[in-house]
Amino acid sequence: MTTSADPGRFPRIALISTHGYVAGIPPLGAADTGGQVVYVIELARKFAQLGYTVDVYTRRFEDQPEFDAVDDRVRVVRIPCGGPDFIPKEYLHESLMEWCENALRFIKQNDLHYVFINSHYWDAGVAGQRLSEALSVPHIHTPHSLGLWKKRQMETDYPEKADTFEAEFNFSERIKHELIIYRSCDIVIATTPVQLDVLVDDYGVARSRVHMVPPGYDDNRFFPVSSASREMARQRLGFEGKVVLALGRLATNKGYDLLIDAFGVLAEREPEARLLLAVGGESMDDAEKVILDELKAKAAELNLEDRIDFSSFIADEDLPDYYRAADLFILSSRYEPFGMTAIEAMASGTPTIITVHGGLYRAISYGRHALFADPFDKYDLGITMMKPLRHERLYGRLSRMGAHKARSLFTWTGIAQQIIAVVEGRPMLQALDDKDWAEPWNDGD
Repeated sequence: MTTSADPGRFPRIALISTHGYVAGIPPLGAADTGGQVVYVIELARKFAQLGYTVDVYTRRFEDQPEFDAVDDRVRVVRIPCGGPDFIPKEYLHESLMEWCENALRFIKQNDLHYVFINSHYWDAGVAGQRLSEALSVPHIHTPHSLGLWKKRQMETDYPEKADTFEAEFNFSERIKHELIIYRSCDIVIATTPVQLDVLVDDYGVARSRVHMVPPGYDDNRFFPVSSASREMARQRLGFEGKVVLALGRLATNKGYDLLIDAFGVLAEREPEARLLLAVGGESMDDAEKVILDELKAKAAELNLEDRIDFSSFIADEDLPDYYRAADLFILSSRYEPFGMTAIEAMASGTPTIITVHGGLYRAISYGRHALFADPFDKYDLGITMMKPLRHERLYGRLSRMGAHKARSLFTWTGIAQQIIAVVEGRPMLQALDDKDWAEPWNDGD
């Protein structure tokens, strides 16, 4: 497969993201398909703009084509393994040796040569390390989330369900492979300060091999607009009152049930407040339907049915306007490695409240760039949501400075440049690679 720009003239990078539905326009909300897929596709585009040709390797299943053209010099390459059906990411590793052999055969047959491999999540890390060793190519691994941290969070949050976690999340197999990957690859990319701490302190990765590069967003799509443009978006989307927005996959770790509890606290104090839960994808599996039914039952139990709107899917082209039209964006997760949606909301000029159970809150100045709260304390989160709606100056500061913080640290171009710099050993990013990011990130923007 070629593109109009003759990819043979450019050095080539391989990105590997084996699980979910990886595509040029990913079906967000589909099984195992969310922020990580966006991360990989956007990163690939920016690598291409920096002068590379990029192959995004993933698994081929169902009726997907072998190739998917994403951009000039960017394509998705789908390699089959494990049969024609979808396989959840927790158990995909069982088929990855077949995937690796098929991928190596494809690479050799097409005489492809890569300057480095960048794998994403532990399943792709298994594949990336195998390809790295077979091809003698440096392997850069980005975990996105960490098994030890997630296991701790889940056991703390759901102690009554702890005996079911192994079957559901396959933690023992995951953590075993993570330990091998992190100690075998050339560089590990942490996306938040908490990840960096856990990689060094709990996984025993040498500090010199862990580098901090935060996630990014598309600044050509997510940016503030004028009051008139925002009002037009609100009218088009049918927004009324003070709209609190949350969106993402239907998963228990996203904390939508905790958000409904907290919204009850806000609703008592703000009669115009409404909650829009844009959760799930265009189609839902049985587990997702159960979660959605439980959320609706909770809304009914709290007599909030008339104040909470459920929307299953937001088209990608409409997403920026949803952020801008909302009065608040909430990231209420029980566990959240980096919170891509919160960054996009901040970039769009929407005051944002993020969970303390993740890494992003350590990157912001409270009351200046965003607010943070504990979603397990409904009064903490509920009252925190109330503050920007009650205080105009706070609302305006969060809108302006949140967008400024996003532009200064989180654009995809900057992320791609930082990863290339790490691979090439440039010293330019040392100030942004300290173990404690509070000082460089909270620099009084």
